Amino acid sequence: MKIQESAENYLETILVLRREKGNVRSIDIVNELGFSKPSVSVAMKHLREDGYVTVNENGSIDLTDKGMEIANKIYERHTLISDWLIQLGVPKEIALEDACRMEHVISTESFEALKEHVFHKNKNEQR
Repeated sequence: MKIQESAENYLETILVLRREKGNVRSIDIVNELGFSKPSVSVAMKHLREDGYVTVNENGSIDLTDKGMEIANKIYERHTLISDWLIQLGVPKEIALEDACRMEHVISTESFEALKEHVFHKNKNEQR
């Protein structure tokens, strides 16, 4: 199922914040992404209605299995692409920005080929 790029960004942000903080609330997302509180609130409502997140009575946001699957996919793409660009000599800030855009548009086939190339190349360099 294809979801909006903005929803993918929110899910990835929730995943990263959960790893860093353990507990994620809307204000954490506001602070991380620099969006307004109302924008994040609307996004969380849509993600909740679509079954990607749950929000408990304390305001803690959790990814559902469906949300976690997408968040992990986007995070893997982001880290592999940004690391690869940095290895190619792209300045870190630019690599991170470019990876953030590329992670949403690259096809599964192209990403898998890129991943295989990067891992194969790194294996050969370690020999």
